[in-house]
Amino acid sequence: MDISANKLLPIDNLDEYKIHFAVWNGEEQPLDVFVRDPDEWKGWNSWRGSRNDFSRKFIFSLIRYYHQTDKWLFGGIFEVIERNTDSYNVKLVALHQEYIGRLLIHYPGPGVRGRAFYLESHFNELKVAQLFEKPFEGEAFCGYENVEHGFSQLEAIIKQNKSDWKAALENVKGVYLIVDKSNCKMYVGSAYGDAGIWSRWACYIGTGHGWNDELTKLINTNGIAYARENFQFSILEFRSMRTDDQVIRNREQYWKRALQTNAFGYNKN
Repeated sequence: MDISANKLLPIDNLDEYKIHFAVWNGEEQPLDVFVRDPDEWKGWNSWRGSRNDFSRKFIFSLIRYYHQTDKWLFGGIFEVIERNTDSYNVKLVALHQEYIGRLLIHYPGPGVRGRAFYLESHFNELKVAQLFEKPFEGEAFCGYENVEHGFSQLEAIIKQNKSDWKAALENVKGVYLIVDKSNCKMYVGSAYGDAGIWSRWACYIGTGHGWNDELTKLINTNGIAYARENFQFSILEFRSMRTDDQVIRNREQYWKRALQTNAFGYNKN
């Protein structure tokens, strides 16, 4: 039986609300932003641009839950305190805060282009899909062979210090691949010594480039936003922490030769 979301999120004055359908903006997924930093997510609700999308007193925010079709995560209710020429001054209100990040809603979406609509036109069609025990903190570790994650996704995982991902990645050495989706150029790297893949990837998240010469030039020129938009990570091989470091270095060189990343990618040695 379908349960209407209005049973859990009753609102009396619907005509004072706009509903915000937050979707990929061409650079980042709002779900990754929500997990990574609440202040950044608040910023998604304060951005105005050239239009006055949030023309009512309150914003009822939903976040595209891109792991599943037609699913949205409740992102809270914001009050518009002030309207500026290029932004809104908003604050998160107390109403239904206990469901932020926990209530998953089923809804196909507005059906037309845009991000903000009158809440009364959609509210009664929102259905409860799932209620999480605690606020969503990012996806569970998917297995070494299934990692194909963008920089922004990994950034959310590492900044949240996700215990399942950390336990899996900090206890293995290995060889990894970074693909620049804007030009299909690749970089092969490795993690060995006492660090593990988790520590090595955390360095990329902190710097955008992991101190690799060619990637450093790229990020210094374009900023870390370039990494968020274009870099995708995967694991080519993983080995026990007992594996000799030279074995990992040898496998790294093999993959550089196999993928020709010295000639056509970002590797230079």
